[in-house]
Order: sequence, then structure tokens, then C-alpha cells
Amino acid sequence: MDPQRASPTPALTRPAPDLAPVIRLVTDAVTSPHTRRAYARALGDFLTWYRAQAAPRLSKAVVQAYVADLREQGVPAASLNQRLTALRKFAYEAADNGLVDPATAQAIARVEGVRRSGQRLGAWLTQAEAQALLRLPDVTTVKGLRDRALLAVLLGCGLRREEAARLAFAHLQQREGRWVIVDLVGKRNRTRSVPMPGWAKAAVDGWAAAAGIDTGPVLRALRRGGHVQEGALSAQAVFGVVRVYAEELGVQVRPHDLRRTFAKLAHQGGAPLEQIQLSLGHSSLLTTERYLGVAQDLTTAPCDVLGLRL
Repeated sequence: MDPQRASPTPALTRPAPDLAPVIRLVTDAVTSPHTRRAYARALGDFLTWYRAQAAPRLSKAVVQAYVADLREQGVPAASLNQRLTALRKFAYEAADNGLVDPATAQAIARVEGVRRSGQRLGAWLTQAEAQALLRLPDVTTVKGLRDRALLAVLLGCGLRREEAARLAFAHLQQREGRWVIVDLVGKRNRTRSVPMPGWAKAAVDGWAAAAGIDTGPVLRALRRGGHVQEGALSAQAVFGVVRVYAEELGVQVRPHDLRRTFAKLAHQGGAPLEQIQLSLGHSSLLTTERYLGVAQDLTTAPCDVLGLRL
């Protein structure tokens, strides 16, 4: 990176204000815990870099230099653009609190993101891998029963980890002769109902019976010795549970990849795209198609039907 791009001009040599408190202002304005953590991490990384540049005055040129540095490091476009979104909010909060002038904040907001080329397939499990994952928890223990119930609602219902953490017994109701997760509030406060396979409900019932619970949060935190707490399992704890069993299985997947696995296996099983979209809570069918890689079939690919050979 050319250090000249980040150098302050003579007119901006006044001592730079302390911008660290602005991070809290940005994250406090965000409702999603996942986004809050991502913004805090992105802005913390920026301030570390910013201070290493001898804390020049915040400006569009400084942010452009930072973006260029991230690109040189090979940061993926999606991650870079998310960081830039956080920086734009950061600049506006700094302006609102008199730490930079409004013109500077507007200039930073005009810093262009990186265009994404192609499609990221993401990760998902095969049916055999998903089945093996479900069978890993030790169901002779309370913790194993809870963990199996968690994996079951992630794989069987396609819930986000935050949704799994908030799942309550009141959500579980019978509709049209089957169990359904009713009126689940998801991303952007959209409400949906999600059909529940019988085996996932059985996993939840097994855990609930062992834990002696039938009201409040379904998935609970545990104390040492398997003692069930009243509080719900946190979204971060959901991440940790999935990571432990994924490592045991020898795969690299996160909770969101289990959601993607739900969609992929449902599609392979013949479920209509529109119904998968409704279960996932996507506002656009295009988002569901990207989840499934519908536009790119790796099983029957175009190269397989060229009729050429050596």
C-alpha cells in the first residue's frame, strides 16, 4: 500500500480526536446481535490500522487507503463491503457527535465498495454427513439430548442460530395434523411458520423430558453436571455446539451451513422452491436460489454433456 494515500494534508494536522467511543454508538443502534458483533469487529480492526498510520484525521482518503490495504490482503469482497458499511455508519455517528465535519462523513459514504464476481457456493452437508452429525451427541446424557435437539431444529427446520436460541415451547403447535413452529420472528422482524419433521419434534421431546421443562425457552444453558438453567442457550453457544460436533465429524460447517443443508436436501428431495423459501423466511426467491446453487448444477453440469473426449 502506498503510504502517501493515507497521509494527512497540512490543513489536517490538528490532533485527531479519539474515535473509539463511536464504535459503541454504532453497535448500540443495531438490533441484530450477529450484525452488532460484525460491526464491532470491523470497526475495531479499522481503528487498529488507523492508529498504526499515526492517527491521521479521518477522511475519505484514509478510508480509501484502508480499503486498498484490505484488498491487497485478499479480504473477500463480501467481508470488505460489510466493513465498509460499518465505516459509513461510523463516519455519520462521528459527524453527529462533532468529531468530524458532515462533509467528511458524506465523502466517506461515497467510498465505493468492491463488486462481487461470480457466486459463492458456501458449504453444506451431504445427506449422509447430516445423518452422521445428528447421531454424534451422546443421548445417554442431558447435554447430548439437548445438543441433538439443537442439531435437529437447525437441520430439520432450517432455523438461523438466533432463531434457534429464541425458540420457545409456545412456538410448537399442531396445525393441519402436524407439528409447526408458529409465528417465529426472524430477520428484519419478519414472522413465519415453519413445518417441523416428526424426528426433529421427537428430538425436542426427548430433551424436554430429560430436562423436565415444557414452558419457556426450548434450548437451555447447562451448568456443570448437566443441571438445566432457566435461561436460553445464547446464539454464540449455538455456534460453539455446532463447531464441536462438526470438528468431530471432520467437516468445517457453521450453523448457517446447516440451514443451507436443510434447503439443499429439501430441494434434492423434490420440495418446491417456493415452499423452501417460505420455510427459510427469505423475502426473495433469488436468495433461496443462491442458497441452493440452482443456477449452477454440479451434479449435471454443462461440461458433462459436451460430447467431447480425448
